[in-house]
Formats: sequence, C-alpha cells, structure tokens
Amino acid sequence: MTRHKALAALLPGLLVAACSSTPVEPPAVAEERVCPPVPVVECPVCDARACPAPPVVEKVITRTVPAPAPVPLRAGKLNLPVIGSEEWATVEPPGLELKARIDTGSDVTVLTVQNLRQFEKDGQRFVMFDLSGAESEQPVEVETPVERRLMIKRRDGSSERRYIVQLWLTIGDSRSLIDVALSERDESEFPLQVGRNFLTDVAIVDVGQRYLAD
Repeated sequence: MTRHKALAALLPGLLVAACSSTPVEPPAVAEERVCPPVPVVECPVCDARACPAPPVVEKVITRTVPAPAPVPLRAGKLNLPVIGSEEWATVEPPGLELKARIDTGSDVTVLTVQNLRQFEKDGQRFVMFDLSGAESEQPVEVETPVERRLMIKRRDGSSERRYIVQLWLTIGDSRSLIDVALSERDESEFPLQVGRNFLTDVAIVDVGQRYLAD
C-alpha cells in the first residue's frame, strides 16, 4: 500500500521530466504549390464599326436664265419673213417640194426640167415637161400654157431663149404666182433658183443662214 502511494507520487514528476527531455519535432511545412502557367489568349483586333455616311442634302437653287435670242424670223420695215440662202420650196403644179437656191442676183426664177417640148392647143401655145421632186421616184409630167419667151443672159456671157410659164411658188408662209423660166441645163445641184421676182416685198434673205423657213 505504501509502495503504491510512493509510485503515484513520483508519476507526475516523471511525466514532466519526460515531456521536457523529449524533443518535439515541428510540424511539417506543406510544400509550396506552384500554379501551372495560364496561356495568354489574345483577343482578335476587331475593326471599328463603320459609321454610316452623313446624308447629303442637296440644295436646289432655281435661277431664271434668259434664253438665247432666236434667229429673227421677220425683219425690215415691212416685217417680212427672213429666209436663208437655201430653202425648200413647193412648186404648183404639180405640188412637188424642191431644193431651192435663193439667188438675189437674178431677176427671174429658173426651174430646171427634163424632156421639154412645146405644142399648141386651141390656138394657144403650151409646154410639157418632166419634173422630179425631192421624194418622187418617177418624174411627174407637167402641162402648162406659155406666157412668153424670154432671152436670158448667162453668166458666161452667152444668151438663151427660154419659155416663161406662171407657177405657184411657196417658201415657208410666202406663196406667190410668179413667172418661171424653164431650163433644161442641169449643171446645178438646185433644180430651182429663186430670183428677185419672188423675193421683192415677200421675204428678206439672210445669206449667212440656211433653211430658216418652216
């Protein structure tokens, strides 16, 4: 009994001595964790969104510009129509349209014809001839009485006797019954040469213009 009590008294001291003499190992330090490298993802370069073009506002400005002065169609004290050096003319009979040269240096109007022949009917002298118009495929035969015969001087100094007949001639708005000399000479590109016997007090000629008549 006494022995057991002595052991019990010595036990605490032994435990203390054992704790103080036995080295205590420090706790193990956990190894440092290294994170794996994270790949860098580059964002693609995006184009900036294009802005819409600003609206174009057109400003309309209306200005009154004077029109160019038209070629005068009438002139002179008598307010006569103005025609050019070349015009289209209608000859009646037979009512054909011909290309005409306006010849202010000639007294009489001359018409170029084909197959001219003279005959008498009821005691009166007539002529018959063929005339080709601007659009006719076949010549038109014309018969008309003879007014007289006229000696005409040519520019080369020679003279020629021609039949004079009366025909209606129309250029633009001007229409007159005039004497027309018939010629079979075909040296001109104009089948009709309009002289002063039509132009006097009827029209004014602008030699620098052509085809002014309607």
